[in-house]
Amino acid sequence: MRPLRVGIIGFGFIGKVHAYAYRNMPFYYDPPPVATRLAGVCTSRRETAEAARRLLGFDFATADWREITESPDIDAVSICTPNNLHLESLLSAIAHGKHIYCEKPLTASADEAHRVMAALGDYRGVHQMTFNYRFVPATLRAKQLVEAGFLGELLCFRGAYLHSGSADPNAPRKWKFARESGGGVLHDIGSHVLDLLGHFLGEFSEVFCAKRTAFAERPSPKDPTTRLPVDTEDHALLFLRARSGALGTVEASKLATGAEDEVRVELHGTRGAIRFNLMEPNWLEAYDATAPDQPLGGDRGWKKLATVGRYPAPGGWPGPKFSVGWMRSHVGCLHHFLSAIANGTKAEPGLEVGARIQEIMDAAHESDRARGWVKL
Repeated sequence: MRPLRVGIIGFGFIGKVHAYAYRNMPFYYDPPPVATRLAGVCTSRRETAEAARRLLGFDFATADWREITESPDIDAVSICTPNNLHLESLLSAIAHGKHIYCEKPLTASADEAHRVMAALGDYRGVHQMTFNYRFVPATLRAKQLVEAGFLGELLCFRGAYLHSGSADPNAPRKWKFARESGGGVLHDIGSHVLDLLGHFLGEFSEVFCAKRTAFAERPSPKDPTTRLPVDTEDHALLFLRARSGALGTVEASKLATGAEDEVRVELHGTRGAIRFNLMEPNWLEAYDATAPDQPLGGDRGWKKLATVGRYPAPGGWPGPKFSVGWMRSHVGCLHHFLSAIANGTKAEPGLEVGARIQEIMDAAHESDRARGWVKL
């Protein structure tokens, strides 16, 4: 099988993450599911595209994303642009039969997401969202425990994604602070928590949301003496009801002073509970409520499961005992996508998961405006 020719649209931070995962796949998975070649790269300016080409040896560089999605020399497209630019790239990649690996969120709105879903009717490629937190050994183990019935009946849940970058009022107003770009903390990091909880718990039935914009203006990234308006939220709190009836919360904040890249998930049921914190990625904590609590507490209590680097074969490199890292979760996520291409199977989470999360986020925005619950 010839190498899969990959085109990356957008080569900022996350574009480089995708390129790293493609380039280093053979180290982590020997053999990789399919060999890949970094064929094309697109950025908004020709000079930055050329710099990316020289850096990693892409076959060609362009400032026109259509030269990626329409090229007969491209088999798979990674979409790594700002959120409001996803739609047209997605529609073109679908129309030209490319495999699609798309950064979150899927689009800038639910209406756009519905257009993507409508376009998938005759599409025969493999498509996947880059929800990489599904692919940490601890969350892989959590999914196993949930499916095995470890929790019993779900009683309540909570999830949070906390950053601190927006706590500084002088942080520049980049595109993620602009509604027109599809920005806002809910789209940016809240989408990850919604995916992870949905992955464990299934569908949600309704949402209540409150949002806050801490600073109405921020310095221009081009001229710090100029102040620009901010029209997206820095902090969002959601109440969610699962279709099972369980009630829980999701918090997405970039105002959490002292936080780094903190994803927290907790699930509580009649038979047990599990919890995970990305700042301690080598452990999944589990509580077995069926264990005896006598005498003097018996065997009851939280247990730390040493998930560490224990990926299923063939993802054994560098070894099960070595600390797992953030980049490793992206390699695991991409491996799932490439495996689906190699095997002709469906990838999860597919674009339809991205569309469903987009619907939840749009409903959350509506809830904040109406100050009431919104059904999903």
